[in-house]
Amino acid sequence: MSEESKEADAAANLEALEDALKEAKQATAEDAGDEGDSSAGEEDEQPAPANGESAAAGAAKKKKRSKKKKLKQAILGSVKSESMPKTAADLTSDQLNALLDVNPALKAEVNAMDPKNVQEMMKRLNLADLLTGLSVGGKNKKDMASYKFWQTQPVQTFQDREKGSAIEDGPLKVIDIDRVRKEPYDLPDGFVYVTMDLDDEVQLKEVYELLVNHYVEDDEAMFRFNYSISFLNWALKAPGWTKEWHIGVRTTGSNKLVAFISGIPMSIRVRANILSCSEINFLCIHKKLRSKRLAPELIKEVTRRCYIANVYQAIYTGGVILPTPVSTCRYFHRSLDWEKLFEVGFSPLPPGSTKTRQVSKYKLPTDPLTPNLRPMKREDAKQVLDLLTRYLQRSDLTQMFNKEEVVHWLMYQQRPSDEQVVWSYVVEDPETKKITDFFSFYCLESTVIGKNKVVRAAYLFYYATDAAFQDDKKVLKVRLNALMKDALILAKRAKFDVMNALTLMDNPLFLEEQKFGAGDGQLHYYLFNYRTAPIAGGIDQRNQADEKFMDGVGLVML
Repeated sequence: MSEESKEADAAANLEALEDALKEAKQATAEDAGDEGDSSAGEEDEQPAPANGESAAAGAAKKKKRSKKKKLKQAILGSVKSESMPKTAADLTSDQLNALLDVNPALKAEVNAMDPKNVQEMMKRLNLADLLTGLSVGGKNKKDMASYKFWQTQPVQTFQDREKGSAIEDGPLKVIDIDRVRKEPYDLPDGFVYVTMDLDDEVQLKEVYELLVNHYVEDDEAMFRFNYSISFLNWALKAPGWTKEWHIGVRTTGSNKLVAFISGIPMSIRVRANILSCSEINFLCIHKKLRSKRLAPELIKEVTRRCYIANVYQAIYTGGVILPTPVSTCRYFHRSLDWEKLFEVGFSPLPPGSTKTRQVSKYKLPTDPLTPNLRPMKREDAKQVLDLLTRYLQRSDLTQMFNKEEVVHWLMYQQRPSDEQVVWSYVVEDPETKKITDFFSFYCLESTVIGKNKVVRAAYLFYYATDAAFQDDKKVLKVRLNALMKDALILAKRAKFDVMNALTLMDNPLFLEEQKFGAGDGQLHYYLFNYRTAPIAGGIDQRNQADEKFMDGVGLVML
């Protein structure tokens, strides 16, 4: 599960924050009688308007969304603004109370805690955690207020997070395989579970159509992820994949696919512990069925199937706050075709600037600048695996790779009819034939809702460099900036409109210099049935511009 994001406008000041809080609080009071019911596990997506909905009702929904946007911008805004609060503890008492009033889930958690420990927890709670659970606009309001489903699951609570580094890593619950249910859980009348065979092109297309019409949107419903069939083949058929972890829900009447969830096997390392787990993704419910409580049932069913396969932990991400993230990251965006991004509403025109100035700002050279840079070949896999493994040892939470997985994720062999999904490049010493650096990015388009256009986005993927193993971090910074500039040049050459990156790995060393701008989306990382102290790597752990963070780099791309 991911969060759609676009480039954020400049930050408002603290006075704007207070105004936005008042508006948000008022909007919540006006919404008090709303009985909207979406699932805690479903994507944070605005339901489709009902037939016959008045223009006034639609305008009211848009107004609520704009209030939430204003609130987010007022608090998060620009990471360079010294006047902006950085953690919940930096807010005044009135501001914090106002935020909790429009974030009922967290308010319930705080009220259940020892008051002596609340302030200490707030020092570690980033403002994105508060903002993603807001009830402004009605999205996720009822479920975020109760957490009833997640209270039945083996996940950490905010009280656990309050303990910080005192938490000992390990399973939350020991699973007795003999007691695991052998049959699927019951669904509401009119629905039935199915196992999706993604080797069947008809079924794969059904999943594609469900996702392209009902998956993740940004808060203002301007953009929606557009996962291609080629992308789904890549993402859902990792080495060792099993169709039993690709679960759909159909209606018994029409046999229409109306919900989906997926898992793929992977090995991760949490500090010193290596776990065989599943990566849960693509939880999607048809917009018109968000009140049927299908998402909790899908989560229970994929959990049951993982248990049967002797897999007892899972990792997943979400754009909304649930109990409880092990880390949080923020999206950053680097314009490659600024004019197009401005036309579709992805990038704003900064105050005092002009379109010509913005185009000039993001102009790139035509050709890469790093000597001996070339596309990765299959025969490079062994060296790339060795370099990547050593590079990832510097992190606390990371995926573990073998050679087959490196080939799949970085050198995906598509059928002739498929579109290219991933691009990988290496730097090879011409004398020793040693690979000293590599980087990669993948393609994920977003539909511009209501327009016949797409934003073609390159997502920065895995990279590694020998420069990381030197004592001087300045050497690493210089090398990464050179490599990432070439990555931007190559992405531009491949007709991408924007490159997206998160605040993880060593990304803070080049985001500013390579002209990445802060986005309005956050991504929370979660571990299912595993207790661990918070992992460094997100905006709750540091100031974006503080390179001292590199002493504690801890999260990589999963």
